[in-house]
Amino acid sequence: QVQLVESGGGLVRTGGSLTLSCTASGNIVGINVMGWYRQAPGKQRELVAIISSGIPKYGDSVKGRFTIARDNAKNTMTLQMNSLKPEDTAVYYCSADGVQSDRGTLGSFGSWGQGTQVTVSS
Repeated sequence: QVQLVESGGGLVRTGGSLTLSCTASGNIVGINVMGWYRQAPGKQRELVAIISSGIPKYGDSVKGRFTIARDNAKNTMTLQMNSLKPEDTAVYYCSADGVQSDRGTLGSFGSWGQGTQVTVSS
């Protein structure tokens, strides 16, 4: 079972910055894609940013303000969020999919973290 743990959320004022971190643990053989999604109250979960083979992709609403980065050796990922706006307020979730080993048998996995709250005050 691959587990993801996020950290770094909190309360920040408009225009401020936060950095979210995600650490994956378990019998990981390799991770294909890691990403950040968010869900605001009453809204559907949406893509924030994903990274695969070193190539990032961003949701339109965060382009130019957020930066995703990944350390493949440590199975960690960060999201640097700058110029935050009240509409960025949401629970942010880390996701990952790849290959894991279960008692010597390889299999795919797809996991989500528990989420971390980001609140941007106006």
